[in-house]
Amino acid sequence: MTVLSVRHRTVYNYKNPVTFGDHRLMCRPRDSHDLRLLDATLTISPPAATTRWIHDVFGNSIAITSFTEQSNQLVFESSFRAEHFPLPARQIDLEDYARALPFAYTVDEIPDLGRRTERHYPDPERSIDIWARSFLENPPDLSTLGVLNAMNKTIKTEFGYARREEEGTQLPADTLRTKSGSCRDFALLMMEAVRTYGLAAQFVSGYLYDEKLIGAGGGLVGGGETHAWLQVYLPGAGWVEFDPTNALVGGRNLIRVAVARDAPQAVPLSGSFVGQPDDFLGMDVSVEVTAE
Repeated sequence: MTVLSVRHRTVYNYKNPVTFGDHRLMCRPRDSHDLRLLDATLTISPPAATTRWIHDVFGNSIAITSFTEQSNQLVFESSFRAEHFPLPARQIDLEDYARALPFAYTVDEIPDLGRRTERHYPDPERSIDIWARSFLENPPDLSTLGVLNAMNKTIKTEFGYARREEEGTQLPADTLRTKSGSCRDFALLMMEAVRTYGLAAQFVSGYLYDEKLIGAGGGLVGGGETHAWLQVYLPGAGWVEFDPTNALVGGRNLIRVAVARDAPQAVPLSGSFVGQPDDFLGMDVSVEVTAE
């Protein structure tokens, strides 16, 4: 068990004072058997007139803030401490019928998995289908986990990571064509690929830390920015984490904040302002993950 502290600060800068619309923030991690939230704080400047908390359709905690005060800067800083109990590596046990592809979910699971098994993005040349099928044709390990691990590792080793400042994600077919993208682009590509097998997948946003740095001087074990990966539903194991950016499996170094059927539903922070088109100067994001 490790106690992790996460500090996430986002600063919007404007040329002139502007009026802020509602902002939607996903910053509170999801309690589970592998993570227990100890405390959490949220600081906003200028102060929000109202902050209300809701659970969305996926069970994520959402803070919705409203403002009356104008400013040329808007700052959100969220912090939390949590106990993390990562599962031992490779402790992923599947039902016998799910150990090899293809397999079908049970009649009880299909209605609840719903659209998570469906492709969401255009692929007119069927490039993702062809790429996903290639992992079923290459021995030596054609088990379900073997195929998913191979895909996860291939993205890590053959694709180039490119940090993108633009909002949103690339089309998965574009990520495959250019073999380049950010963590959210890689997650979305793998989601679309595993859905060609009939598997259910969902998008995850949160934070990444390096377990090997725990106990090192200074306590810093991760940071820089938020992270994105995916989960695949595997009978017997449930939702299993795959991080194609780092070829991680099982969520050992991952802190979940939000899960969703599609990437736009798990944006950490979104909102609007009223002002001139050129008033927006940019956004700065900093993340620090430390271990106690």
